[in-house]
Amino acid sequence: MQRIDKTLINEINQTQLADLESDFRYLGEKLSRSDIDIETITAAAEKFQIAVPSWGTGTGGTRFARFAGIGEPRNIFDKLEDCAVINDLSQCTDSVSPHFPWDKVDDFTELKQRSDALGLKWIAVNSNTFQDQVGQEHTYKYGSLSNTAEATREQAIEHNLDCIKWGQTLGAKSITVWVGDGSNHPGQQHFQRSFERYLESMRKIYAELPADWEMHIEHKMFEPAFYSTVIQDWGSNILAAMELGPKCKSLVDLGHHAPNVNIEMIVSRLIQFKKLGGFHFNDSKYGDDDLDSGSLHPYQQFLIFNELVDAEARQQEGFNPAYMLDQSHNVTDPIESLINSAAEVQRSYIKALLIDRDALYGHQQDNDALMASNELKKAFNLDVSPILAMARYRAGGAIEPLVTYRQSGYRQQVATSRPSAGGNSSGIV
Repeated sequence: MQRIDKTLINEINQTQLADLESDFRYLGEKLSRSDIDIETITAAAEKFQIAVPSWGTGTGGTRFARFAGIGEPRNIFDKLEDCAVINDLSQCTDSVSPHFPWDKVDDFTELKQRSDALGLKWIAVNSNTFQDQVGQEHTYKYGSLSNTAEATREQAIEHNLDCIKWGQTLGAKSITVWVGDGSNHPGQQHFQRSFERYLESMRKIYAELPADWEMHIEHKMFEPAFYSTVIQDWGSNILAAMELGPKCKSLVDLGHHAPNVNIEMIVSRLIQFKKLGGFHFNDSKYGDDDLDSGSLHPYQQFLIFNELVDAEARQQEGFNPAYMLDQSHNVTDPIESLINSAAEVQRSYIKALLIDRDALYGHQQDNDALMASNELKKAFNLDVSPILAMARYRAGGAIEPLVTYRQSGYRQQVATSRPSAGGNSSGIV
């Protein structure tokens, strides 16, 4: 198995440790003036974890082209090696989310043994009924779980049940269901009947959930259907989740909303009604761009975590969301982007922990809009990099993950054992 030598990580850390300790002391003194204990916050940073998507370790693409990188993973076993490197350096990505049938293997027990050896766990499994697979009997061209043809719906249901079975072997505890079902032309689809067929199919999947599992529904406003989608927004999502039962919750992908939608308010509503299942973190400029987390809208990400930390602080009933990255890396090294994104999500969480909640509640009660806003900005504008770096160092990771990764030469090393699969090809990963 390919790994980055721990000795190398330690050696590079030692060249950076003195500066880190100095920065950490300075920040600790600054925080103490606000009665914040930096050690408590650092301990929270060490506990924070966000899952890596197996498919995110490969180079992405668009419907126009895909430009392959060197040393790309060829299968789920290669993907696990890359995920282990990400966690070795970041120490906040100890779980992997697989996508089936992309990650299907003949022996899932062997896959579990490999992940155990790499120190990785499995989180939500993801089903795929938005594209046809080789040898598939019925096409999903006109939908899967909501298809007008019963045989096609049953095929999609059976695939989801297989995903649950495979996930059980791996130790996962939830399944995320996203469908591309919808229409491209007005009048093409009867909105109510298609939603009824979807719910009927989902009930059959829900009925087979293990007792300790959850089902997470993912919504998306558009694409691949461009006129309508069956689960187009959080409204349809929560309606379906409420209809199906307490083990079904809504999943929020930051890129799956209309432009300028108030996602943090959506998060609050889902928390209030005990229907927040988890997140797919990414960023976007125009639509579902799947850009690196926090690359464009770090304040929005922080505001989302303000709601999450608030629910955590108030011990909101039923609050236990799963965090995962979901990105497409078209021009960067996927390992670097995933390391960077994990740190940016962790950064938003730590900044949200620094908010003076009592002061914020007071400004809200007094209708003092400016001071309430400034209370949030005070936490957001603080550089918490020393906390993140110290958390990584204490957990055995890299003080500067990208520096260490590049010095390790990992990508060049795996390129020798992973032959290129080809150059320019079309299709989204």
